[in-house]
Amino acid sequence: MVSMGTASDAQLAVGAAQAGAAVVRDMYGTSLSRVEKSGGDFATAADLAAEKAILDVLRTARPDDAVTGEESGHSGAVGAERRWLVDPLCGTLNYAVQNMLVAVNVALRVGSGITAAASADPFSGEVFWTDGTYARVRQDGVDEELSPSPGSRLVDVNLDPPFPNAPDFRAVHLLAAPGFVERFRPRVVSTTLAVAWVAAGRRAAYVTDGDLRDSVHFAAGIALCEAAGCVVTGIHGQPLHTGAGGLIAAADRETHEALVAMVGDQAAADGR
Repeated sequence: MVSMGTASDAQLAVGAAQAGAAVVRDMYGTSLSRVEKSGGDFATAADLAAEKAILDVLRTARPDDAVTGEESGHSGAVGAERRWLVDPLCGTLNYAVQNMLVAVNVALRVGSGITAAASADPFSGEVFWTDGTYARVRQDGVDEELSPSPGSRLVDVNLDPPFPNAPDFRAVHLLAAPGFVERFRPRVVSTTLAVAWVAAGRRAAYVTDGDLRDSVHFAAGIALCEAAGCVVTGIHGQPLHTGAGGLIAAADRETHEALVAMVGDQAAADGR
């Protein structure tokens, strides 16, 4: 077993995500206290415990790195060159009602780019990970390369707020677009595990609104998609984290172009 102190950043991301996933799995189905947040959101005791487990791994191995945690906030220098982005339980609302669709996300930003990331599924035991060059899924200690595919025609759409680009873009309207229902089948799993599934060929695409720069929720999934060779842009097809923001991560260019066109049609209709 590789010592986390001497592990590569990618190995460390995997180890940290697995540590968080173990907590999430062990606490599943138990009576969990809640910490209320703004806008009706909340964290459970599992979110807090999983984040602590992840941070313990990261801080032991990389004590000089900065960290942004979903629950604990920022630590380390504001302009740190190396910053870990941690979402200990993406899909808290699912988890709280004993729905197993959740992810544990860990990503490392060095400068302006994500150089290592892992997204763990606590219940399947899979860890989707990248070193910034390759994208793989690990299960039972065995790694397989991720291979995007549009074959499923399933497009996951994030319907959770905020919606900063409304009325020009509303994710829910995309689902009702004639071109969408003719070509795709919608899915809404309400966890960024679905972003990793695009890289793995289990979704044709993922679409969301919002400003995703340094997002603890999305950084790992976006890095996986980019390393796997997906087409990844903002909602209007622009470079990621520019313009209107948002995300379209598609398995191939044809799927991506179709979704960008539908978003453009929606904006044009709202403009009238």
